[in-house]
Amino acid sequence: MNITGVYLVTDRASLSGKSLDDVILLAVKGGAAMVQLREKDVSTRFFIEEARRIKKILNPYSVPLIINDRVDVALAVRADGVHIGQEDMPYPLARKLLGPEAIIGLSVETLEQVKAAEDLDTTYLGVSAIFATPTKTDTCHHWGIEGLRKVRAMSRHPLVAIGGINASNAAEVIQAGADSIAVVSTICSAPDPQKATEHLRRIILETRRETRSRATDFVSSHHPYPKGKTP
Repeated sequence: MNITGVYLVTDRASLSGKSLDDVILLAVKGGAAMVQLREKDVSTRFFIEEARRIKKILNPYSVPLIINDRVDVALAVRADGVHIGQEDMPYPLARKLLGPEAIIGLSVETLEQVKAAEDLDTTYLGVSAIFATPTKTDTCHHWGIEGLRKVRAMSRHPLVAIGGINASNAAEVIQAGADSIAVVSTICSAPDPQKATEHLRRIILETRRETRSRATDFVSSHHPYPKGKTP
């Protein structure tokens, strides 16, 4: 599975009066590559009904629906996958229940957890949290840019960075090794979620393009023979 681009994580408290359905649809139209439905304070029945509705919105765009924490809800609605934390259902059991094709993301908050995840076939690691953020208060550790670079150096997995990421720092997060940026309020609270998503996606694409260009220039400048000549 190609885990790249803008990854929307929903937050009901950040909607600023907009409907969740509308925010998700606009984000997808703006280029969101994945949507994680996160609900902490609703009933299981509500969560399942909502997930079914959101899945119908996403299907025409071929955007995966990821359920936060709840493997049972993911199974009930046949979601594309789940995102689990270190205190949720153990990864091996989640994989056994959901099957080999399911997307399963695993949060990592310490280097020890990153190292342990090397033995798992998780789809991606959620590096949490990069910066302090009011939408993610269940962690006291912040990786920062240098921490993210360390994770990139240690891990073979695709990395989804989350926590305090917005248009002002998205480029440096990608430069530090993230394959994808997960955002909450940057899209959910935006006056125009579609434009906010388009802006983030453009930053990611431009940053990758510049990174590839610099890498090509570096290789060319260190080539042992002049351009057009071979030994």
